[in-house]
Amino acid sequence: MTIEHILDKLIFRPVVLSRNYKFKFDAPFEEFFIFPENDVSLNFLKFSSKNSKGALLYFHGNKDNLNRWGKIASELTKYNYDVYVIDYRGYGKSKGILSEKSLYNDSLFFYNYIKDTFKPNKIVLYGRSLGTGMASWLASKVKPSKLILETPYYSMYNLVGNFLPEFFFKNKLKYHFNTYLHLKNTEFKIIIFHGTKDEVVPYESGQKLFKCINNINKIFYTIEDGKHNNLSKYELYWEKMNEELK
Repeated sequence: MTIEHILDKLIFRPVVLSRNYKFKFDAPFEEFFIFPENDVSLNFLKFSSKNSKGALLYFHGNKDNLNRWGKIASELTKYNYDVYVIDYRGYGKSKGILSEKSLYNDSLFFYNYIKDTFKPNKIVLYGRSLGTGMASWLASKVKPSKLILETPYYSMYNLVGNFLPEFFFKNKLKYHFNTYLHLKNTEFKIIIFHGTKDEVVPYESGQKLFKCINNINKIFYTIEDGKHNNLSKYELYWEKMNEELK
């Protein structure tokens, strides 16, 4: 196994589902496929709000598939947004060859599909962990009403450097996800949530990203003792989400 392959396995941890798999959620939902290229199909779910005031596009983390992330994303319909969550290539029922460029292009294709129903000023982008890279790139292109980032990283190079010596991955990292470049000069509102005890994306990485953003319309919410996958267990998270999405 090459170093490049090891690095890819660290970044992406998909769980594949058969095309016939039936999702089950407590909230009502619809399932769709979109086709950005030949031999590429992307699976996504829509959770509708009873009194929708817009759309929230959710870009999930690096593990599992929509079976997990659909449940998490569906909780955000309480803010009266229709919530859309997509599986990346190779995740769940989605098919296609993965690359950084394809992840960006697919996010734009997904956005344009939703844009046929909602105007840009009615669309919120939400990125979590790995998905903060795609959400940030997309936001820089389409200028949404606001961008919410949960446990974001400054860049993938910076993140991997927290766990591996540089000589191991220098010039071998195929995925850069330079989030800081996408958000450096922006005008739309940017909201960041990060826990002080995040064991996957260090709190300092989120702080470093926040400090480099030249935008007065930004805010950083610190979740004391919060870890990577449990911010929704803290009252502060929901309190601030309610303020930002009301």
